[in-house]
Amino acid sequence: MEHHVTHGTPAGDSAWARAFALLYDPFVWVAERAGLRAHRKQLLIGARGCTLEIGSGTGLNLPHYPGHLDELVLAEPDAAMRARLEKRLRRSGRRTRLIDAPAECLPFPDGSVDTVVSTLVLCTVDAPDVALREIARVLRPGGQLLFLEHVRSESPTLARWQDRLAGPWRRFARGCRCNRATAELIVSCGLRLDQAREGSWHGMPPIVRPLIVGRATASRPVGGRAVSEA
Repeated sequence: MEHHVTHGTPAGDSAWARAFALLYDPFVWVAERAGLRAHRKQLLIGARGCTLEIGSGTGLNLPHYPGHLDELVLAEPDAAMRARLEKRLRRSGRRTRLIDAPAECLPFPDGSVDTVVSTLVLCTVDAPDVALREIARVLRPGGQLLFLEHVRSESPTLARWQDRLAGPWRRFARGCRCNRATAELIVSCGLRLDQAREGSWHGMPPIVRPLIVGRATASRPVGGRAVSEA
């Protein structure tokens, strides 16, 4: 839910995009204090080398990156979110590179990135399979995807509510799909799920509370296709 890619949006949606970017940090403030900030910190301590974060939103991950990274690149395709992110970057004084790029089309050569970070992003992209294959493409062999995503609930009752409310929530949260089975998508798109733990997005509506947090690694590319090293 940290970003949403929009193309040719009407004026009304553009106005909501600006309002949503402005209200995003206050909206998730309680949830950050109730545990999500700790999830971010624990996850991002594992970043290494050349690190690319997709859908960086307003930059809530920024304080949690290690100082020893070779390079930190933040990709944010939403203009309203990117404006807020630029302000946070100026205040932080941290050396980063900010780019306008969607997760489905990353401007990096094959096998050139050590770490890709995705936090509350894969729920928003229109083509998550394309985005995940792009991630697998740009990662070096043995490179890692660090992810923190809200997902479809294992509870049949809550999953039914996610399905019922998917449409209204998507319109409110600018493209966020509250019922997306992201772990299954990661595995089906050329990445190996090494670590995954369940969590809860406390302080948020129940339909977006179920979380998965973990690490997936890139398979070894052969002839342009990813194959498992296992």
